[in-house]
Amino acid sequence: MMDTRIIREKQEMRYLQWSHTRNSSGTAGTFLKSQEIIDGRKIYYKLSRFDREKGIVGHECINEVIVDRILTLLGVEHLHYELIHADVDIDGMLYETWLCASEDFKERGETKATLENYLQVDALPGKSPYEYCREKGWQRYIDTMLAVDYLILNRDRHGANIEVLRNSRKKTLRIAPLFDHGLSFLCSCVSPEEIQAFDIDSDRPCQNYIGSRSTLENLSLIKDKGSIFSGKIIQNSKDYIFEDLHDILTEEHIEKIWNMLYKRWNYYESLCNT
Repeated sequence: MMDTRIIREKQEMRYLQWSHTRNSSGTAGTFLKSQEIIDGRKIYYKLSRFDREKGIVGHECINEVIVDRILTLLGVEHLHYELIHADVDIDGMLYETWLCASEDFKERGETKATLENYLQVDALPGKSPYEYCREKGWQRYIDTMLAVDYLILNRDRHGANIEVLRNSRKKTLRIAPLFDHGLSFLCSCVSPEEIQAFDIDSDRPCQNYIGSRSTLENLSLIKDKGSIFSGKIIQNSKDYIFEDLHDILTEEHIEKIWNMLYKRWNYYESLCNT
């Protein structure tokens, strides 16, 4: 599978064709996606938020790499991302930007379905998604997801951002590794003023398919919080998480993300000890 790395040398990627996907979280802007086959592997590409007047204004692709590193520290199975410095073409206009790339996580013979669509076919009426996943043996996965989404304030864990992978020949069924964490942390901020004004203590409404719209409230669903993560976030984790990002994000932006993460981690640990 693809490793987490930053490709700083600018790549010529104007050949990619981008499809437009409206942001489901309600944030103004469009997220553009593309894909290609390299040596038999399907590679998916994403751009940060695109505005037709201002260009590529978001930093969601950088968030993907930050969360990738956090999940590595915590010992959570997840999709890995590359962050690539590239020239891209959008509707005939040239943009120099950072994009992220990931490899298809399906194994040979597997098909995928969103958890939301799978439940519509398989679940009994009146059963909550959390109850369904628990009965399927996926409770640890879902509990881990809820804890992660609280730590990073993930705004966009809708029913299509959780996928079920099925191999009918082998008769296997599994949940896909955690993926798609760009709409987290300070994703709503595009200016220095917005970053400065961002309240890291705010419990913002999020689009959660499982639980409520509050990632904080959703922690109450987790019965054994202390067993979720095999790793920890400590003061020294900051160097690893933000390595090679100091000329991509501003120092103020990095400090806000770190302070937010570390404060949430300490609160989560306090719940584990009660």
